[in-house]
Amino acid sequence: MPDQPPVIEVRDLHKAYDSLEVLKGVSLSAARGETLALIGSSGSGKSTLLRCLNLLEDSQQGEILFKGEPVRWRGTGLDRHPADPGQVIRIRTNLSMVFQQFNLWAHMTILQNVMEAPLTVLRRDRAEVEAAARRYLDKVGIGDKADAWPAQLSGGQQQRAAIARALAMEPEALLFDEPTSALDPELEQEVVRVIKDLAAEGRTMLIVTHDMKLAADVASQVIFLHQGLIEEEGPPEALFGAPKSERLQGFLSSTRAA
Repeated sequence: MPDQPPVIEVRDLHKAYDSLEVLKGVSLSAARGETLALIGSSGSGKSTLLRCLNLLEDSQQGEILFKGEPVRWRGTGLDRHPADPGQVIRIRTNLSMVFQQFNLWAHMTILQNVMEAPLTVLRRDRAEVEAAARRYLDKVGIGDKADAWPAQLSGGQQQRAAIARALAMEPEALLFDEPTSALDPELEQEVVRVIKDLAAEGRTMLIVTHDMKLAADVASQVIFLHQGLIEEEGPPEALFGAPKSERLQGFLSSTRAA
């Protein structure tokens, strides 16, 4: 059986906002079951990269491939946009994103939040969707909050609801954008435990994080971005145990001192 292509692959990706170049030629790949942790200072391009992968932002140059299938583009440079809306929807539904600020719908219960996308985007059977949604809420430890409103939950519980919502799409990969940075330390650990469980299951994940311990514990590969470029990458024991780049050494020293 031939080797499967990576779930996500990026080749020489560039992203600019007018004259501000944020990504300056980034290449990476995530194989099935692999967890990549993206680390770096604020403004290094980590979150922008994640949003480009999920086609929430348009990149100006380079290739994005999903399971070997390249995104089709029209136009060039700042006028480059995805050419096939159907392809965009298909890729987004297979790359579920969990945001820093939860982004739950305040007018829906937690169960309704988790059910909404499978019902409206995937048009799945309501009874099956509800059964799956309850399973995922149990999985993240808030099955008893199914009928609660988002405002009634703590930040950690809301983020776990957001993870259940992402899982309900049964995606090929999960994209986490600073999933714990809006949380108090004690609530942060609730979410970290869920992410560790998902990594242990062998799910494909890309995690932008400021939490070096989380990156060390769950990642199979750590990528350090600096000013829009990959400065250093490798297994966590190498990057955290014996960093080669002076910039990475300085970054790790600053995070330990914080």
